[in-house]
Amino acid sequence: MPLMPKRVKFRKQQRGRIKGNATRGNTVAYGDFGLQALDRGWMTARQIEAGRVAARQYSGREGKLFVRVFPDKPISKKPLETRMGKGKAEPEYWAAVIKPGMVLYELAGVPRDIAVAAFARVAHKMPFKCRFVDRRHV
Repeated sequence: MPLMPKRVKFRKQQRGRIKGNATRGNTVAYGDFGLQALDRGWMTARQIEAGRVAARQYSGREGKLFVRVFPDKPISKKPLETRMGKGKAEPEYWAAVIKPGMVLYELAGVPRDIAVAAFARVAHKMPFKCRFVDRRHV
């Protein structure tokens, strides 16, 4: 089942504008390797789930996968061939707002070559360009 909030304060949101780079969630924090977004956009709950399943299947269910994004933005859409007016449509699906630099997924407890191959498969399912990143040991 796709991710979505249990409850929200307001059912509908305006579309908004995604500008700037990610200042939070832009480093590998939990795992050893990560998949980082290079473009901006919306990532639907179905895309998040598809990426999670792809990473899980390739890594052979070993290691730990961290999903760092959550779809908390309701996206509404008017039905086709509907006249203008009559108010805002009902929420169609949920999406996460992604800024450049945001880490989407992390993997821990697997070798580097398996993580690279797993995230390559996940990147094909993403609606924007992504890159593989390592944890920076400070």
